Amino acid sequence: MMDAGRHPLINLMTYSEIENVGGYIGNFNVTVRKKARYVDENECNACGECEKICPVVAPDSFQEGFSSRKAIYMPFPQAVPSVFILDDQDCLGHNPIACGKCADVCEKNCIDFDMKDEIVNLEVGAVIVATGMDVYDPTEMDEYGYTKYENVITSMEFERLISAGGPTEGHFIRPTDHKTPKRIGFIQCVGSRSQSPIGNPYCSNICCMNTIKDSLLLKDHYKDVDISVFYMDIRAFGKGFEDLYQRSKQAGVKYLRGLPGEIFEDDKTKNLTLLAEDTTTGEIIDHEFDLVVLSVGVIPRKDSGLVQKLLTLSKTEDGFFMESHPKLKPVDAPTGGVFFAGCAEFPKDVKDSVTQASAAAARAQILMNAGQISVEAITSVIDQNMCTSCGICVKACPFNAITGGDAKTKTPAQVIEAACKGCGTCAAECNFDAITMKHFEDEQIMAQVEAILDKDAEDKTLVFACNWCSYAGADLAGLSRLQYPTSQRVIRTMCSGRVDSKFILHAFEEGAPIVLVSGCHFADCHYIDANRWTVKRVEKLWDKLEKLGIRPERLQLEWISAAEGQKWKRTMEEMEEMRKSVTTEEIEFTQKVLKEEREKAEAKKAKRALKKKETVSVPIN
Repeated sequence: MMDAGRHPLINLMTYSEIENVGGYIGNFNVTVRKKARYVDENECNACGECEKICPVVAPDSFQEGFSSRKAIYMPFPQAVPSVFILDDQDCLGHNPIACGKCADVCEKNCIDFDMKDEIVNLEVGAVIVATGMDVYDPTEMDEYGYTKYENVITSMEFERLISAGGPTEGHFIRPTDHKTPKRIGFIQCVGSRSQSPIGNPYCSNICCMNTIKDSLLLKDHYKDVDISVFYMDIRAFGKGFEDLYQRSKQAGVKYLRGLPGEIFEDDKTKNLTLLAEDTTTGEIIDHEFDLVVLSVGVIPRKDSGLVQKLLTLSKTEDGFFMESHPKLKPVDAPTGGVFFAGCAEFPKDVKDSVTQASAAAARAQILMNAGQISVEAITSVIDQNMCTSCGICVKACPFNAITGGDAKTKTPAQVIEAACKGCGTCAAECNFDAITMKHFEDEQIMAQVEAILDKDAEDKTLVFACNWCSYAGADLAGLSRLQYPTSQRVIRTMCSGRVDSKFILHAFEEGAPIVLVSGCHFADCHYIDANRWTVKRVEKLWDKLEKLGIRPERLQLEWISAAEGQKWKRTMEEMEEMRKSVTTEEIEFTQKVLKEEREKAEAKKAKRALKKKETVSVPIN
């Protein structure tokens, strides 16, 4: 951080928030709010006299509440810039001034109680999201007594207690009596790898090695300390990690496979008793400790929803940001010009975070050095003459790539090609056929439907498959030599959001017994939230089919990922059973009803066009 602060080409803005991000790849407009420090960072020399005189005492969040700070304080040791901050929430008052002692004692007159937040506008070409992570709060896990017993602490609190820069200057103590504990227990996977409503189902990656490091650190400081680690599985898969694990065992650390069910405290000694089963021996044993450390997992940043909204990003089911492609573009976001680094994408250790940060910087540098970008020729095109400025496409676009569409000013919608990713949701939502998707035009898809159902239509299941997930899942099923019915015929679209209602109705009119729309899982859409528009569209179609006397079950919606070849197989088997249940009479009835419905709609459209053509506007002199 010091190197970054001193670099002549890096503008480091600390104590600031991003309020808005506009624009697109290569042309981002970023609005930053620099919060008022009430201390002039160009004049302050961090002498600390203001902190000494301040009468206010508040908990120090950096030290996990084990020590206190003043209302004017240094955020953490070696902070960059090395400047004090006045917390206006803790200060006795500066509007009007109720104390002012810090300003009186400051010889350089750095403290300005009238300082205001500053708004800074930046023009940037690329954005790197390195928001980090938060740690799991074990408060909800009552069985471990975190809220009841002082001697149950988290791994983050352990780090502060044993740190040389911590509240005890590296002398490890237990909170109740400030004595060095002789028996310490670590409980792994607190908040991770949990299938219950409490906790998270994913592995947090860093917890096992963090505990192994902590155990060696304790053994280095206190040779006689007795350490036990309760675990499900020790995951030491990094370079040199297994050696570190073995060193910990050789140092005398005991590893017990099995997590405790409950913790009890002795009221007099404040010692803790753990009831746990050793799954290797099948024995249930009571273990007594002076201190218990909960190895808490990591979770996405609590404010990641705001970042997602500002940059139109995708999230995975676990809440971390989704990359554009796990193998080919592991640091790119689906939004062009945005890159990921560190634990914003998923839990990582320091080495992996640094590696990804270097990759993100390199990707941003390639973009900036090129001076221009190439986009895939699958973007949307809007016919300005046909556009009615309704604005539906503006709302539907997950990448904010469409501007205009204002009915009040009658401004037609326009596409920013550099930002468009070609999902096709806008074209599917447009009611006036004003949008054309290059290489996925309506006429092309309708022609595919007609060609598929030209012969023996009742023996086929028509499938609209998303390029990124469902189509790839079908590929995996084929590569895995999975056996399933061959009645399905697949039409590939970039996203399930491209599947227009008229494609489905046309398929039924052409004699399709079953139509399946398939795409990415609801929380894993590669186009942010395009598949949510798919759901709305299909639900409307279900209602329409039911009103027309057509079984809604003949239109199916399924989410299949690229890794779910087995699910593709099962889905195709289910579709085949449903196809067999559709009779010839049912298909013929459907064709007749939909044809009549289409002819009525076409007649109304022609009548409106004729009326518009016959309308003559007479100028008034």
